[in-house]
Amino acid sequence: MAENGNGAAPQPETQPAATPQTPRMQVLAQFIRDMSFENVVAQKGLTNAEVQPEMSVQVSLDARKRPAENQYEVTTKFKITSANRADKAPLFLLELEYGGIFHVEGVPDEQMHPYLLIECPRMLFPFVRRIVSDVTRDGGFPPLNLDTVDFLALYRSELARRAEAQKTQPQALI
Repeated sequence: MAENGNGAAPQPETQPAATPQTPRMQVLAQFIRDMSFENVVAQKGLTNAEVQPEMSVQVSLDARKRPAENQYEVTTKFKITSANRADKAPLFLLELEYGGIFHVEGVPDEQMHPYLLIECPRMLFPFVRRIVSDVTRDGGFPPLNLDTVDFLALYRSELARRAEAQKTQPQALI
């Protein structure tokens, strides 16, 4: 073997081990797809005296691939109802469908579904919280500051629900 300039034999060239690409996400756009606020108190001409609101918040998620490479659309849907604790009379109903368009790279295919339904909604949530607060305040109620949504728990719960639904459905005979 020939020596290199320092008297040592040259080392064989080795290929660096393939390192996994670091996930990268960029929010390209975000938007309100649909929103509805029904102020039942104002419609019925009721007063706010002796009202003790009880809130119910339902969250659902959806994601889909867009035609452009590495682009996905994620939609969060919130249905917030408020009823009087004493007589269960409705006070208001707020439905908000808020979407975002994301450029996502470096996420393995088997991890893309949870990534889109956990990380992307987590990025959108502060904006949803602000919209809900502003709309309820502008609707004549105290601003509703939503508690942080645990999108990981929501995702796991949906997986468990689907697995249970599959168990209870009869299997088709071939």
